[in-house]
Amino acid sequence: MSSYCDIAPGHPFHGPYHESEYGFPNADESALFERLVLEINQAGLSWLTILKKREAFKAAYADFDVDRVAAFKARDKARLLKDAGIIRNRLKIEAAIENAKRIQALRESHGSFAQWIDAHHPLTKEEWVKVFKKTFRFTGGEIVGEFLMSLGYLPGAHQPDCPTYKRIAKLKPAWMRTR
Repeated sequence: MSSYCDIAPGHPFHGPYHESEYGFPNADESALFERLVLEINQAGLSWLTILKKREAFKAAYADFDVDRVAAFKARDKARLLKDAGIIRNRLKIEAAIENAKRIQALRESHGSFAQWIDAHHPLTKEEWVKVFKKTFRFTGGEIVGEFLMSLGYLPGAHQPDCPTYKRIAKLKPAWMRTR
């Protein structure tokens, strides 16, 4: 069976993501929100589709600025539903806006989205799914698993013989600190 480490290198979209983002720790709120929005939108689609639409998502969702997205109104939802550059799914659009509001609330309770994640780490994937389902909208097992794996909270983003794995290991992602 092929892994992402086998197919991504050299690919115009998968390659850069695999080599510089996937599995790398990141505490930047906009980056975390972007990853959550993209993972939610990937549900039922290929990751390549999402990567190809990434710039359109960035423009449509105000550079993934949590406060700006949390302030989106009905006219913004209507605009997003008409934007052919993104995934025009009402439930996914509403989840992005509502999740931005919930991230704002996490600032109040934990200081930041990243600190909220850190406060719950380590958990099993199943435990993470329960926490995310209680906190966010449109966050099933695959979405939560990929979100956390892509940010270094769960293992499995790269094979141990992958050169990117070795670079990530030097950064000591959260999943490596729990062993």
